[in-house]
Amino acid sequence: MTKLSTNVAGIDTGKATLDIAVHGRAACWQVANTAAGFRRLEAILVEADVGHVGIEASGGYERGVVAHLRAAGFCVSMHQPVQVKAFATMQLRRAKNDRLDARLIAAFTAILAVERPAPDPRFQAFADLLTFIEQAEEDMVRAKTRLEHQHQARLRRQLAADIAKAKRRRERELLRLLAALRAHCDIARRLDLVLSIPGIGERTAVALIVGMPELGSLSREQAASLAGLAPFDRDSGKHAGERHIAGGRERVRTALYAAALPASYRWNDALVSLRKRLAKRGKTHKQAMIACARKLLIYANTVLARATPWRSSLQPA
Repeated sequence: MTKLSTNVAGIDTGKATLDIAVHGRAACWQVANTAAGFRRLEAILVEADVGHVGIEASGGYERGVVAHLRAAGFCVSMHQPVQVKAFATMQLRRAKNDRLDARLIAAFTAILAVERPAPDPRFQAFADLLTFIEQAEEDMVRAKTRLEHQHQARLRRQLAADIAKAKRRRERELLRLLAALRAHCDIARRLDLVLSIPGIGERTAVALIVGMPELGSLSREQAASLAGLAPFDRDSGKHAGERHIAGGRERVRTALYAAALPASYRWNDALVSLRKRLAKRGKTHKQAMIACARKLLIYANTVLARATPWRSSLQPA
């Protein structure tokens, strides 16, 4: 149950320690980033009558304390570093240390942050496994690049073995992730809905299901923005600048872009037509692929929102 108190705290997360500040108060605390430290932190927050806690994402060091606080009933808001940095810039703050950062996060949480429901805890393990798969894919790409520039037979054999090993690891872990997803009936249903879209295979579907659990509850504009596939205006006065995509969830965007090429040339008739129309209008290949990737995302969002498999006549919501 979420705490009913309106007091807000900010936590600056380090590898070994957590610095805590309550918005509007001068006192600061520091506890260890351990299970024992989490229990002491909980006691501090209860004593300070805190119900809402803001934490800046810090490469995974925040996972333990976030899980503990949510289990204890606190509302926890996760902030991206760029958000906190922009807030500091807005306030013309230049001094920086762990205690000041905790106070800054507390102020940002109290003034600007919106309370959101806690994410589904099942997806953290899925995301970790997907990251491992992506790392295997990166190993394959690096080894292939080295192989192209290597001429010694012995070293070429070693690189070929590295590529084969990384490929086996990727395939093995992808099968495990698919089995883990299908072990949950609701997630298996979502996976099948996304797989019903021509041009989306298992690898892309996994990236969408794990990387964007919100799909199906978003508008098409929100989905595109969240994936970093929404073109942003760059206009000022009479100047009309080029539109560019930026930000968003890179792993989702990368998976969709990779799927867009074969889908728009062979597997998805709607995307084949879209690519041809864009080419006739003078769009570059990259612009067409981005548009096709965005369209795949919209299709996925629509089938999940309607809980209806893909049909060629399906109109996005």
